[in-house]
Amino acid sequence: MSRYTADSRDRVFDAVDMVALVSTRTELSRKGPDSYFGLCPFHEERTGSFHVRPDEKHYFCFGCQASGDPFTFVMETEGLDFKGAMEALADRFGVTLETEDEDPAAASRRARNERLYTLLGRTATYYARYLWESREAGAARGYLLGRGLTEETLREFKVGYAPSAWDRILRASREAGFTEQELLDAGLIQRSKTRPGQVYDRFRERIMFPAVDARGRTRGFGARAMRENQPPKYLNTSDGAVYHKRSQLFGIDLARAPSAGAGRMILVEGYTDVLALHQAGLRNTVGIMGTALTEEQVRELERIVKVLELCLDADRAGQEAMLRAARLADGSKLELRVVSLPEGTDPAELLMRDGGADELRERVQGSVPFVAFHVERILERADTGSAEGRDRAVEELRPVMNALRASALREELMRKVASKLELSELRLASLMAAAGNGAAPGNGAPSSEPDSARPADHGFRSERTFLALCIALPQEGAAVLAAIDPDAMLTSAVLRRAARHLAPRTGTPLADLPPDDEELARTVADLVALAGRAGDVSAVRLEHARLVLDLARLDRAIARARAGGAAGISELAREREQVRARIHEVVVRLEGSV
Repeated sequence: MSRYTADSRDRVFDAVDMVALVSTRTELSRKGPDSYFGLCPFHEERTGSFHVRPDEKHYFCFGCQASGDPFTFVMETEGLDFKGAMEALADRFGVTLETEDEDPAAASRRARNERLYTLLGRTATYYARYLWESREAGAARGYLLGRGLTEETLREFKVGYAPSAWDRILRASREAGFTEQELLDAGLIQRSKTRPGQVYDRFRERIMFPAVDARGRTRGFGARAMRENQPPKYLNTSDGAVYHKRSQLFGIDLARAPSAGAGRMILVEGYTDVLALHQAGLRNTVGIMGTALTEEQVRELERIVKVLELCLDADRAGQEAMLRAARLADGSKLELRVVSLPEGTDPAELLMRDGGADELRERVQGSVPFVAFHVERILERADTGSAEGRDRAVEELRPVMNALRASALREELMRKVASKLELSELRLASLMAAAGNGAAPGNGAPSSEPDSARPADHGFRSERTFLALCIALPQEGAAVLAAIDPDAMLTSAVLRRAARHLAPRTGTPLADLPPDDEELARTVADLVALAGRAGDVSAVRLEHARLVLDLARLDRAIARARAGGAAGISELAREREQVRARIHEVVVRLEGSV
């Protein structure tokens, strides 16, 4: 790869107007010779502590300690590497970069590509002008404006229209000095299959969306047909010298800087989705050019942001696209989140509704981790009304849940899955672990292991959560504890002791602790801390926690009866079904209160 000369770097540095550069990100006020102040673009602040010295071409923030020169500023605000920052500054301030040790073939390719960029840029300008000035483009203007897009937004993205004439671009480009081969390399014309030697414009009677790279150079086009009998509906520039569909992100030139500043980017499917979100103020949005997310796009994204929010259509195809995106992003530095959309809508359609812009912004702010979306999707499709359906759901969920490290998110998802599948958390954990250790799930009888050796036991956590909720709701908790048998309901010896201690004193759980039982004291203190972190809780949630333990109790009783050949299994099974029915009722109430 060619390198730019040191002289090129120096000439770019000298050409930069530091005040003009920084003023694109924050308003500056002059405070003296070679001294400007403004609000820092790198952190939130109310009083300007960001200091710029134009003569020195240097900035420093007294608040967050950010500092650097023009190259650093562009790298940090626009998510570019040093080479990209130098190229961007050279473009902005009119400096021609020179390379060192460039072989003739590489120099020829670079010169050719620069001509292609010029040709494509001229063509994009022509299409954009034709959209607004020609009578032929009237239907296209009506379609775009009817989608709720403003003229200002359409002009910003240089959306255009390709005329129906077969040689308009061909003739105009030739007259401007471009060759037929350059037009072919740029993907603007194509050869006739029926008339040897005949060439014609590739794009005709189509709305044109320029595919612009991070430096603002037009590399190709996405084109939407205007007639029903004009296949395909979307036609892209073919891969060639400067256009590579797998690397292109629509809107990256406008979204790069806002995304770098926010640390996150929104990914949508369609061209009009990108335009609509930018128009709604969500300027950190890009599109995937009508294809699935690619490895090349992931590499580009992770250079700019740490968080990628998937805002794809709320249909089966959109959900499948999210799963493909997750597989690609696995192993990258990107954290994937999902923006939930109303079923059957895309982002552009949502924005056309009354209050749609506000609703979409709220949905973006409420994005959830991808794994939560994935679990929800599996549960939605599961047949939870049959044992076979629940088994299939567990099989599908097992690799998803087992890939999660121990965390609050995993705990929350395990509770949700257990509720939806009407299983105790202990039983669910056993089923989840069954394939991993090659052993069949145990019969659920109380473990003889010491409690201190069982921190990852989901049954232990369910019991611990139940007692913490009893403390969080002291009046209801006292009534529940008075009604249960700790020996039958709880498998942990220390939690059984804790339940007996708490029953008469849920309002003052740390009072009257026996001085000779340090394990109990630590456990109760832990339960008090857990109750304090529980936030807003309800009696319904406490009832659900009790029913989960009751179901686990019945599972253990049935397992013991089967192992010992005892009678009464059918009665226990009927009681278990009654508890499951009550769990289902409680889950419906819990979901209705969300």
